[in-house]
Amino acid sequence: MKFTGTGVAVITPFNNDKSINFSALQKIIENLITNGINYLVVLGTTSEAATMSYDEKNEVVNFIKKINNNRLPIVLGMGGNNTNELIETIKTTNFSGIDAILSVAPYYNKPNQRGIYQHYKKISENSPVPIILYNVPGRTSSRISADTCLQLANNFNNIVAIKEASADFNEIMKIIKNKPPDFQVISGDDALTLPLISIGMEGVISVIANAFPKKMSEMVNLALSNKIDKARTIHYQILEIINLIFAEGNPAGIKNLLHQMDICDDVLRLPLTEISNELSVKIEKELKIIDDNFI
Repeated sequence: MKFTGTGVAVITPFNNDKSINFSALQKIIENLITNGINYLVVLGTTSEAATMSYDEKNEVVNFIKKINNNRLPIVLGMGGNNTNELIETIKTTNFSGIDAILSVAPYYNKPNQRGIYQHYKKISENSPVPIILYNVPGRTSSRISADTCLQLANNFNNIVAIKEASADFNEIMKIIKNKPPDFQVISGDDALTLPLISIGMEGVISVIANAFPKKMSEMVNLALSNKIDKARTIHYQILEIINLIFAEGNPAGIKNLLHQMDICDDVLRLPLTEISNELSVKIEKELKIIDDNFI
């Protein structure tokens, strides 16, 4: 059960010329590792992988593997809407130091559930490492139904978990109730992590933990230990800033917050742009409140 607790969807910091800032990336990774995070998620949506070249992606993965030095499990984001192309990518990828892949539901072409099942069947047949499904219909216009998830979980031993970011509690509870014992259900929504753990989820793949790894992992660990009152205190301390960092899109909000914390520059690649000055001021004010209240 490698993926219990808090995983972090790691951002990719850029310099002002839009090149990758490896110095800042090292700082981020070390901060995550030393503050209680359970695993790293590399080249997910939050990393802006969609705007990175093939060579850049390899550079980032190899750099993080080197810095991590086998201290934490690494999950590699690897999805697409062209199944055959994705399989070829899997076949040519060096999975040394990679513990699993996180594979988002095929996007844009809006396959039906039969197509989604067959897509993940192909991935399962070709992946040398375990697979975490990723259901995020708000981004993909493609929903992995609870029935499809359960069918995949029961039919393929190397499909080990799902990152659920649908906010559909009925579907999520259906998965949790009927899943195989060793199949994990992971929150993909920072703001809903506490209530989702209360109904049986086993942790989160978090964005806000880029900024607050210690507090987020503490909240998750308390919730998993059924210390809900203590977890709730942290939940409400960070809930407003979680909502703010997503108000104008991810990772624009988290990058602004990290910039205000002197962790990296507030630089994104098109078509993403920096958040508005109005939202930045709100984040600044909330960060001050958090700084005053965190112990």
